[in-house]
Amino acid sequence: MKLFDVYPLYDVNPEKAKDVFIYDNYGNKYIDLYGGHAVISIGHSHPEYVKNISRQLNKIGFYSNSVKNSLQEQLADLIVKYSGCEDYSLFMCNSGAEANENALKLASIHTGKSRIIAFRNSFHGRSNAAIAATDFKKFHSKLENRLDVTFINLNDSKTLKNEIKKGDVCAVLLESIQGYGGLDEPDKDFVLLINSLCKKYNSCLIADEVQSGFGRTGKFFAFQEYEIKPHFICMAKGMGNGFPVGGLLINSTIKSEHGMLGTTFGGNHLACVASLTVLNVIEKEDLQQNAREIGNYFIENAKQIPEIINIKGKGLMLGIEFNYEVKEIRKKLIYDKKIFTGSSGNKNLLRILPPLTIKKKHIDIFFESLKEVI
Repeated sequence: MKLFDVYPLYDVNPEKAKDVFIYDNYGNKYIDLYGGHAVISIGHSHPEYVKNISRQLNKIGFYSNSVKNSLQEQLADLIVKYSGCEDYSLFMCNSGAEANENALKLASIHTGKSRIIAFRNSFHGRSNAAIAATDFKKFHSKLENRLDVTFINLNDSKTLKNEIKKGDVCAVLLESIQGYGGLDEPDKDFVLLINSLCKKYNSCLIADEVQSGFGRTGKFFAFQEYEIKPHFICMAKGMGNGFPVGGLLINSTIKSEHGMLGTTFGGNHLACVASLTVLNVIEKEDLQQNAREIGNYFIENAKQIPEIINIKGKGLMLGIEFNYEVKEIRKKLIYDKKIFTGSSGNKNLLRILPPLTIKKKHIDIFFESLKEVI
């Protein structure tokens, strides 16, 4: 049987990985500056991660949400401790798309409305409502046409006011730093305006932290750069360091009912242990501080390269933009220099999303290699 051909693949077959390095089936060693779409947070095959998941698997790996799972409660407590996001409840799922999908559903239930405001160049996942709120039509089908989504430009305060005051908006869905769209960020005043308008017109503010959360930007959540309190905070990717796990933090103003949400695999024992380990390692190894320091070091180095016309992002959620497409640069980096990097909806942007354990010496190797391939 053939695989359904939906991915343009590089001819590299990873067989093992350790910290920031990946090894292919020929024994070649690569530096991972992409983390599999910002998934690898504490480094590949971290010893604590391997130990804890192996130990849990020898106990119980899975049971459904028809019985109690104290690991979910431990995870909820630890997220509060490390993020400072009190007055929220946790719902576990399997992916970022599911987190966003469930947030949008709850927003509609809570407000009794159905229209969504999203932003140009946004990406929120590939399930029905999440993809409808994603501003890349090539990923859409006619199914999403039934959903009422209004796209506006980041920082377009006038249009935001005009749309939300119509009174039919259930949610404003925001990435504090856009991921696939190309690392653009809203201005602080614009974010504060979203927050105040959502309160005024009974709409929900959803913070999509799927890519930017769990310490990647140097804050636990990227929205914490602003003085806001979203109704929903969506998490995944770095939450599990490669184990499929997602989560949704739900403000206490949103009331729960049995049957309102559900999942078979979400919050299983292995997923919880994976995420608990990630949180403890981030804290123990001070990886948020490392993200800030290495991010600043990266930016200072990038400023020295004249071909780079723009540097975007924060912490270790970064992008460097050229005045031409980066497709060939990425090919040369992975095949000739053995360095993984990422693309985006902006064809001129190279995305950098390494494990939070990355060191200055790895950044030095990247820039030395980059100078040789551009």
